[in-house]
Formats: sequence, C-alpha cells, structure tokens
Amino acid sequence: MKQQSILIIEDNEDIRESTAEILELANYEVFQADNGKTGVELANSHLPDLILCDIMMPELDGYGVLYLLNKNPQTAATPFIFLTAKAERMDMRKGMEMGADDYLVKPFDDVELLNAIESRLHKKEKQELFYSKSIDKLTHLVSGTQGVKELDKMMSERKVRTIKKKQIIYYEGDSVSGIYLVLSGKVKTVKLSEDGRELLTGMYGPDEYFGIPALLLNEPYNETAEALEDTTVCQLPKEMLEELLNRYPDVARQFIHILSNNLLEKEEQLLQLAYHSVRKRMSDVLIRLCKQEKQEGQIVLRISRDNLAAMAGMATETVSRILSDFKDERIIERKGSQIVILDEMKLQQMKN
Repeated sequence: MKQQSILIIEDNEDIRESTAEILELANYEVFQADNGKTGVELANSHLPDLILCDIMMPELDGYGVLYLLNKNPQTAATPFIFLTAKAERMDMRKGMEMGADDYLVKPFDDVELLNAIESRLHKKEKQELFYSKSIDKLTHLVSGTQGVKELDKMMSERKVRTIKKKQIIYYEGDSVSGIYLVLSGKVKTVKLSEDGRELLTGMYGPDEYFGIPALLLNEPYNETAEALEDTTVCQLPKEMLEELLNRYPDVARQFIHILSNNLLEKEEQLLQLAYHSVRKRMSDVLIRLCKQEKQEGQIVLRISRDNLAAMAGMATETVSRILSDFKDERIIERKGSQIVILDEMKLQQMKN
C-alpha cells in the first residue's frame, strides 16, 4: 500500500515539529512549510494526500492558501484541515464556506489529530464513488457531444463537500461562485420578509441543482440555501461552467430547461398562496414532497412544522391544526417529526 503524505503549513516551529513527529510515527510521509507561500509551492510540487494549515501566517494566510489551492485542479480536491486558535473559531465559517473540510483547535492532542486525518482520508476514498455516480447522472446533459468528456473532467477535479444539518451553504446577497449539485441529503432555499418571516422557495434532493438563476443572470444569490439534513454537495465553479456553457449550447439549453421547470413550480406556489384555502395549500405541499421522495410503497416525509409552514406560507399553528385534521381523516399519520402518507389519492382530490 502506498505511503500517504501530509503537508503541514504552520509558522509556529514547536507546533509544526511536534505535529510532524506524531504523523511520522503513524507512518505518514510528512512535508513542512513555515509560511503560506512555501506551503502552496510544496502542495503543487508534491501533491500531498492531505493538508494541515494554520490560519494566521506570514507571507500568505490560511485563507489565501486555500483559495490558491482551490484554483489548481491538481490540488482542488485535496482534503484540507485548518489549524486554529480558540480565539479564531468564529472565523471558521469563512474557511468552511471556502471549501475547508475540517478544523482542529489548538492545542490538540495526538488522538484528535490522527482521528481527524483518518476520517478525512477515509471520506476522500468514498468521494470516488460520489464522483462516479455524479458523472453517470450528469452525462445525459450533453449526450452525444464532446461536452461529456469536459463534464467528466470537471467533476473528477471537484471536491465533494459534506454539509451538516442546518448549515448555511450561501446567504442571500452573497456573490455567485457557481451552482451546486446535491449528491445526497436535502437542501432548502428561502427568502426572508422584512418582518423576518421565512418563505421556502425550493427544496432539492439527490441529482438536483440549485443556484442556477444567479449564475445565468450573473447576479448575487437571491435566496439563502441551507441543509435540511446532513448533505453532500458538489460545487461547479462559475468560471468552469461559463466556459462549458459557451462551448456547448446543449448544456446551456438543459440548464435553462431546469430553470424553467423551477419557475413553473414557483408560479404554481404563488397561485396556491394567493387563491387556495389553507387545506388545499397544505395538500399541495405534501404532494410535492411525495414526488420528491421517489420511493415505492408507503411514503414517509421527514420535515419540520417550521419548514412546512414556510413552504405553504402559513403560521406553524395553522400547520399543526391542519395536520391534526388530516390525521383524524386518516390521510396521514404522525410519528414524531415524521409524516406517513396513508392516502395520497385524498390529498390529490383535495388539491383539485
């Protein structure tokens, strides 16, 4: 088995040397850099299996290191762990949104260090399966064109990100960095009213894209994206996508098709909000969720009252009342936070 290599980028000599000693005892090949600039050079020349990087450093800080490595296709998918002082923990959102995989708070012990590294290297192996699955799902976009090869290459060079439940992927108003493909789990997009109420504008499951309008319009994201559960996503960067769309019109047409379907769904949602009773609105929401589950037999929906309220445009108290009515009518059954659909036909009849 090939010896795995790790690059440590840390300006504190004591921390760098002690970390290297632990890793060498664990049979890793170790490279060391005492500043960010040297670290990037070593990463590009040695292509390590994992990178440990401090945030505050001379020459180039940790964010700059991560940014430059993400720009290089050869290092973009390399697992990246920040080393951070306790006082810097609040800054970690920035690092995680830039694509960092994890962070260790200094001082850390040898068990924490080795566990974090082994976990990330193991996840990297699993990512190969995600890449293969994603490429298989995406090839229909450019079937019969040279774009298949380009898309395969693009996907193989991208990092799969694990997003924890309730973690924000991007905020409304953030500059567009690309679009996202859901590999597993679920993501919701929401808009907030001036009084703080939340309207759920979309839900996305495996093999579905989000963030397309901002990319095509070249404007900031117009909604906030949040993971509904532990989710894995792959980001397709703006620069790469723009080049692909310009070279292969078939890909552009397919993305426009996806966007058009999303707009039709939102128009239907607006009609529901404007003209339908609360019962009809709730039945429509449940039917839409049933379609997303794509499963045979009994359908079990895992969604909170707050998210149902955001989708239907009503108060959570109203959601509770309607769900209780549906339960009494044997249309659904409640099991904690789960909703079991007992009679989808009745829901459809209520909608119509």
